[in-house]
Amino acid sequence: MIIVTGAEGFIGSCLVSLLNENQFNDLILVDDFNELPARALNLQGKKYTAKVGRTEFFSWMDEHAHEVQFVFHIGARTDTTEKDEEIFKELNLRFSQELFRRCAAEGIPIVYASSAATYGAGEMGYADDESKLDLLQPLNPYGRSKNDFDKWILTQENRPYFWVGLKFFNVYGPNEYHKARMASVVYHAYHQIKNTGEVKLFQSHKPDYADGAQMRDFIYVKDLCDVCLFLLHNRTHSGIYNLGSGQARTWNDLAKSIFKALDKPVKINYIPIPEDIRDAYQYFTEASMDKLKNVGYTKSFTSIEDGIADYVCNYLEKETWC
Repeated sequence: MIIVTGAEGFIGSCLVSLLNENQFNDLILVDDFNELPARALNLQGKKYTAKVGRTEFFSWMDEHAHEVQFVFHIGARTDTTEKDEEIFKELNLRFSQELFRRCAAEGIPIVYASSAATYGAGEMGYADDESKLDLLQPLNPYGRSKNDFDKWILTQENRPYFWVGLKFFNVYGPNEYHKARMASVVYHAYHQIKNTGEVKLFQSHKPDYADGAQMRDFIYVKDLCDVCLFLLHNRTHSGIYNLGSGQARTWNDLAKSIFKALDKPVKINYIPIPEDIRDAYQYFTEASMDKLKNVGYTKSFTSIEDGIADYVCNYLEKETWC
C-alpha cells in the first residue's frame, strides 16, 4: 500500500497516473477532496484503494500504518503570494512533521516535496547542500515553511530508514487546469496566445537582463514523476535533492516553444512586474543535479521544446488529463 498526499492536485495526480501505469494500484489518496470540485477531474480513471480526507488522515494512519509500504508526501499549500505565515506553519510544517514522525516510528520510507523557493534570490547558489540550509533566505512564507521543514528533519534522531526531500523547481504539465493564478506560465501563456495571438511576459527591472531573458529551470511534470518512481525502487541514499532539469532557459525560449507548438507567429508583449511581487522576483534559477545523478538516476530530462509540444498538443489542445 502506497500513500500519496496531495493526490487530487497537479503533481500528485500525475504521480498517481504513473504509479497506475506501473501496476501500483493499492493506493491511498489523501487530500482536501471537497476544496475545488474541478480538481476531481484529475483523478478520473485512476485506480486506488481509498480516498482519505486530510483532516481524517492521522486517524486513518492509527489503524492502518502497519499496511503502508511507502509515502509520497506531495500535498502542501503552494500559493507563493499568500502572506499568512500561520497557514503555512499548519499545512506545510506541522502536518509534515507529524507525518514524518509516524513514518519514523513505523519504519515507512517517505519522499516529500520541498521547493526551490527555499533558495530565495539564489544568494547561496542552487546546490542541494544540506550543510547550507541555515544560510538560505527564502523570499516568502511558502519558501520559509519548506526550508523550515527541511531543517527540522536534519535535527531528528529518529528517521525512517529511507527518506528524501525533493526541491521542485518550475514544474509545468497536464492536470494543472484548476490552479488559476498559480498555474504554470506555460498554461497561462497558451491561453493568451490562443485567445489574443500574443503573450505577455514580464519586463526586466535589472540592467543585466533583457526583457524576457530572465531564466528559470523548467521541469516537465512527467520527468518529476519519473524521479519519484526511481526513488520508490531505489531506497539507498536518504537526503535532500534538487529536482529540476539542470538547464536554465529564458521566458522567451518558453514562449517561442508555445508559439511553435501552436504553429503561430511569435508576438511577445512585455509588461512591468507587479509591484507586490517585484521585490521577491527571481531572475535566475538552475538546479544542480549532480547529487541525484550520483545516486544512480540516469534518465535525461525533457527539453522545454519537447515538453511544451507534448503538453500543448496532447493535453491543452485536446482538453485531456494525464
